[in-house]
Amino acid sequence: MSGLVNALVIVAVVCLVLVRQFRAQQLGTGRRWWLVPVVLAVVAVREPGIVDAHHRTESVTLLAVELLVGLATGAGWAWTTRIWAEPDGAVWSKSTKASVTVWVVGIALRVGLFALGAALGVHQDSSALLLALAATLLVRSGILVWRAQSFAPTAGVATAYGDRMVRPARKERV
Repeated sequence: MSGLVNALVIVAVVCLVLVRQFRAQQLGTGRRWWLVPVVLAVVAVREPGIVDAHHRTESVTLLAVELLVGLATGAGWAWTTRIWAEPDGAVWSKSTKASVTVWVVGIALRVGLFALGAALGVHQDSSALLLALAATLLVRSGILVWRAQSFAPTAGVATAYGDRMVRPARKERV
């Protein structure tokens, strides 16, 4: 795929994910939560320009840092997401204001990495960003599924970092 198509895929996935995560939604621990991140990773790895041939060391270093930022963003996002159980045992999740902060910091770090790469003269392809997005989604989904499986339905609400809410959020229709 071209860089423009990759950029459009990235923007579409980010918009879809963000809109869905700030509405209450039921967590399904048995679903294939890993499928979308794996598809994104495969699409990213298939591209030949993920590593700059003229600046191999710098390019691989930037890619590794980008992946670490993606992993940290996914973990931070998962731990700032509030989960709760309904009386019927269904587990629900909703991102919090702290989740927005995690996203803003993650985007700022990625912009900084892009600027550093440009200053070093490294050709950067959108595949690296797509791969980091896949890592973010994979870690976030994995941690949420893990939290949901270990969640005791009688506990009520599991607050997230930065969440001052004592009662569960109302369930929105999805």
